[in-house]
Amino acid sequence: MRGRRFGTFFQIAVIAAALSAGEAVAHEINIYQSKIGETDQKTEEISTEQMRQILSDGSATVLDTRPHAEFVNGHIPGAKYLEGPPSAAVAGVERLVGGDKSKALVLYCNGPFCQASRRLSGQLRDSGFTNVRRYQLGMPIWRALGGPTVIELDGVIRIHKNDHTAVFLDARSAEEFAKRSLPRAQNLPPETAATVQGGPMPLDDFNTRIVVFGRDDAQARALADALSKRPWHNVAYFPGSFETLLAAVTQN
Repeated sequence: MRGRRFGTFFQIAVIAAALSAGEAVAHEINIYQSKIGETDQKTEEISTEQMRQILSDGSATVLDTRPHAEFVNGHIPGAKYLEGPPSAAVAGVERLVGGDKSKALVLYCNGPFCQASRRLSGQLRDSGFTNVRRYQLGMPIWRALGGPTVIELDGVIRIHKNDHTAVFLDARSAEEFAKRSLPRAQNLPPETAATVQGGPMPLDDFNTRIVVFGRDDAQARALADALSKRPWHNVAYFPGSFETLLAAVTQN
């Protein structure tokens, strides 16, 4: 969605880092290591740096506690979504971990003011789960700091149909793109993303929704990673094949 105020959340994270660290050591903590610094919750927070490490080594199960529509529109790669109503969430987590309440869990939602991850993490602790943490900075800060975001097939279909401000980028070669692509898509191979100026990238709103796809997951992720080092913050990539995406979009 255009106009998301990631800058505001980014400033909140910086201020939180200073408050939680104390004036004497605040200068030693960078933005990737910062947390909100909550002391009144049943579960501890992790930083963006810690979240990146967890995703890299698979040391915890990451749970997205937002509504399903938000999850399919963009989520942290590897995050799990719990089907069913909120009242069944604890039972859903127990099934997910095979009844092992010592399994490491990390929950996230929509940032510093979102209550979903706080609420569920507290319920899990009360139900006997012993290794529950939160990435309370959530999706806004994850995106603002260049974290990759995955969009599900249902999300691509809905956005392509309803959001005509969104930009769709095809990471395949110019030759493949010329043969066929999604309606309204523009071509941007990963190797050109670092130097592109202007078209096909929007210059009037750097929070414009950008959906990236390619021949496969690796190619789409490569373009998304390249764009993460540019000023556009609302980028999500589709992890499936181009053929699957084309068939789904053109049939809806």
